[in-house]
Amino acid sequence: MRHSAKPAVTAFFDKRTFSVQYVVADPATKRCAIIDPVLDYDEKSGVTATFNADKILAFIEREGLVPEWILDTHPHADHLSAAHYLQEKTGAPRAIGAHVTDVQELWKGLYNWPDFPADGRQWDRLFADGDDFRIGEIEGRVMFSPGHTLASVTYVIGDAAFVHDTLFQPDFGTARADFPGADAATLWNSIQEILKLPEETRLFTGHDYMPDGREPQWESTVGEQKAKNKHLQQAQTQAAYVELRNKRDKSLPMPKLILHALQINMNGGRLPEPEANGRRYLKIPLNILEGAAWE
Repeated sequence: MRHSAKPAVTAFFDKRTFSVQYVVADPATKRCAIIDPVLDYDEKSGVTATFNADKILAFIEREGLVPEWILDTHPHADHLSAAHYLQEKTGAPRAIGAHVTDVQELWKGLYNWPDFPADGRQWDRLFADGDDFRIGEIEGRVMFSPGHTLASVTYVIGDAAFVHDTLFQPDFGTARADFPGADAATLWNSIQEILKLPEETRLFTGHDYMPDGREPQWESTVGEQKAKNKHLQQAQTQAAYVELRNKRDKSLPMPKLILHALQINMNGGRLPEPEANGRRYLKIPLNILEGAAWE
């Protein structure tokens, strides 16, 4: 396997949720992985769709790629995961970090689902810190990167690292750490581990919020993040970062889909089973996220 190979990375930006989805391919073998795919959902009408996932499928077919993995970096709070849908279409196995079981255990209580199986069986593989995998001939490695969630992982694939909600583009800073189970000090430690990767490592973020109205961006390097990340420039110690992060997070409203998304995403992207009338229903607990800023 090639440890320093350069995978081909194609990004798909979802403007509705500011999410970045990726197809990561080995040019030599045409094998690929799909990372953090979005299942479209309109919270006003309750309608789901597969616009984003179908664009990814069309790209894979057009390029002659063969999916080997469907990877989620963590159970997302701002969009529904299309991993289950894409597995049905491609047959590729789905994987996530092993600490997803901690998220499941936490949220099954918040949703009052005592019978929910919080053992990760919803995925084909649960990655532990340091686990290896491959895409074609390119080696991948898993880094446990908690702080934003209990389960977050970074996928290092060749010279590229998919850092999800830890670092954003340097002009926007870093991810929030105020969800249930999140922790700013832990996030700081995870960011420091990511920044130990080689300076030229390409970093790909999970979101971009386009500060000052610029066009969406999602790629930087370790060197650029060290030199320019606004939060890391403002707070150069863990204590200073925790103070900065906690102050900022108190001003942020919760993602509009967090209570919708977690019940889907901690179930591997599966929608709820239809009830007797053939319809599926979401369960929205009230007053469990008190204290968050209102828009």
